[in-house]
Amino acid sequence: MKSLVYKSTGSWYIVKDDTGKFWNARMKGVLKIDDITSTNPVAVGDKVEIVPENEIENTAMITEIHDRRNYINRQSPRYKHQHHIVAANLDQLLLIATLKEPKTSQGFIDRFLVAAEAYHVPAIIVFNKADLYKKKELEKFDAWKNMYEAMGYQIILMSVIEKKGIKEVKNKLKDKITLISGHSGVGKSSLLNVIFPDINLKIQDISGWSGKGQHTTTFAEMFDLPFGGNIIDTPGMREFGLVDITKQELSHYFPEMKNRLNNCQFNNCLHVNEPGCAIKEAVAKGTIHEDRYVSYINILDSIEEKNY
Repeated sequence: MKSLVYKSTGSWYIVKDDTGKFWNARMKGVLKIDDITSTNPVAVGDKVEIVPENEIENTAMITEIHDRRNYINRQSPRYKHQHHIVAANLDQLLLIATLKEPKTSQGFIDRFLVAAEAYHVPAIIVFNKADLYKKKELEKFDAWKNMYEAMGYQIILMSVIEKKGIKEVKNKLKDKITLISGHSGVGKSSLLNVIFPDINLKIQDISGWSGKGQHTTTFAEMFDLPFGGNIIDTPGMREFGLVDITKQELSHYFPEMKNRLNNCQFNNCLHVNEPGCAIKEAVAKGTIHEDRYVSYINILDSIEEKNY
């Protein structure tokens, strides 16, 4: 029976079959997925096959995991050298950011965008709390909007309090599977409550089937949008811990750098101190934004090279 994974709480999964019925499912033995070494073999968004075990208790066994279109990986919260699949089969990523109370740093946004590029998932950045923005924040928003839109990213200004930008966000979410993320306090929960006011009841319905659903702050969870599509919430994600990205690959995930890499004098150029670097030349000319280059250098410095 084909089903979609809505939530993982460790060894148990909440899945929804083609008829709309939810099941509490566990895996049959160890299902190995080629080329992925992660702490969780089944992730939210996975398409799986289940065999019902107990119709009364709604329990089932997962017998097969279908091939993934894509997935988002991050460093495991518990084990530094292991990976954790956040979600699979995504249409887009949506980052809720704020320029005030709290202030989202450009470094955080750029790490998010690198993850989006690395996993080939389109990204949207929504700047919330526009009702708090004064002249300084509005100027910053305009500058960042121009900078990111020039690279092809979608930017939306929103105020949940004033219901500004909500319709635009809903239009972006409609009929798509979207992973939503953001720092604590940026208004992610407020947005979800506006989109569908009964979400808290839905969370209780899905999570309350047993004690296994209690300690789930690090687990993603999928919800059906009332106007079509699904949203995957990621509580407790402070940032995408970038994994499987080498120093050599990083510049490929900056769109404004990617098209200029072949112009560097050296094939293995890291765009730091090398002569004949097309990236540094573009930064000097202003065709690559200096702030983005600073982000690149900061992320580059944070990448630990593995010793093979």
